[in-house]
Amino acid sequence: MSAQLFAFRSHLGRRTQIVLGIAGFILFLLAWQATAMSGAIRPEFLPTPLSVAEAFVRLFTERDFASDIMISVGRVWFAFLLSVVVAVPLGLYMSTYRAIGAVLEPFVDFVRYLPVPALVPLLVIWFGVGEASKIAVLWMGTFFQLILLIAEDTKRVPHEYIESGHTLGASNGQIMRQIIIPAALPNMVDNLRITLGWCWTYLIIAEIVAANSGIGHVIWSLRRFVKTPEVMAGIIAIGIIGLLTDQAFRLAHKKLFPYLRR
Repeated sequence: MSAQLFAFRSHLGRRTQIVLGIAGFILFLLAWQATAMSGAIRPEFLPTPLSVAEAFVRLFTERDFASDIMISVGRVWFAFLLSVVVAVPLGLYMSTYRAIGAVLEPFVDFVRYLPVPALVPLLVIWFGVGEASKIAVLWMGTFFQLILLIAEDTKRVPHEYIESGHTLGASNGQIMRQIIIPAALPNMVDNLRITLGWCWTYLIIAEIVAANSGIGHVIWSLRRFVKTPEVMAGIIAIGIIGLLTDQAFRLAHKKLFPYLRR
């Protein structure tokens, strides 16, 4: 059994993967507990897992943390879906019509290397301190990465597929709908999963700008009072949401593309 676990590129059953995943979390918690109890780091800076768990409960019972979670989830998903609606068609056209790619790709490459935190003051000037600026921060952190990933997924579709479509008399629109998109879709879904994770990483930045709600606002406000257990509980909440969302994407990928299972 152990030889199979550590064999190069071996296949593991679903149950084995779940057990190993849980074991990884348990090892992390044990290492965290041991470090916290060793006294090497003061409790104000590294509380025990139990203290963080108690703070997690207090956030829900004393601060209506569930409402903040719903607000943050709504912001992230709105910005993410807005990115998808714009990036997917543009990415498809960038790779299928080289003139469009020649115009857009240098600009996209330029913008995606700009640090989003540095753009926050400019976005606040343009959109104010309301919801629009928060959505803009999340969108900026997602769109310019996603559009290039979609374009690359489309470029990887074998040219023989497109030539076969032309040989059978298919129009450009038919080739796009019936050949390119179905062939690239599995990789696109994977990249949507990845970029949604990137969108969550910008949440704290988006919600510290004149915000009065959301997970980022809660974390930032508690930081001022050095409530480390509550701050860590807020961060863990983001991790839990991300883990659940990621697993949902993986499950959807398996259901949509069962022919890719190995």
